[in-house]
Amino acid sequence: MQATKQVASKISRQEAAAISKNEAALWGRLLDPVGVELSAEAARYILTMTFPQPDIERMQELAEKARAGMLTLDEHIELDNYERVGHVLSLMKSKARQALKKARAAH
Repeated sequence: MQATKQVASKISRQEAAAISKNEAALWGRLLDPVGVELSAEAARYILTMTFPQPDIERMQELAEKARAGMLTLDEHIELDNYERVGHVLSLMKSKARQALKKARAAH
């Protein structure tokens, strides 16, 4: 248990958030290649993407434990993973909405 606390103390919440934001920025640049258009069909598909219900329930459980200050190191990592994937999904959906808006404006 002591080793877990030592590892957890090495990475602060702010540092984890900064890593997450940097990763989200990288994904944003990756998803915005110059000169490549996202098809309307692909954009509509991306907008349907969501977490499966068991994952939503797990995120809610982890969020409750986080609010109570009861997360283990493994749970903290798991929650960070959900957050990062959620950020990427949000970026993808934003790009999809932009592509559909651009397609509508062209017609």
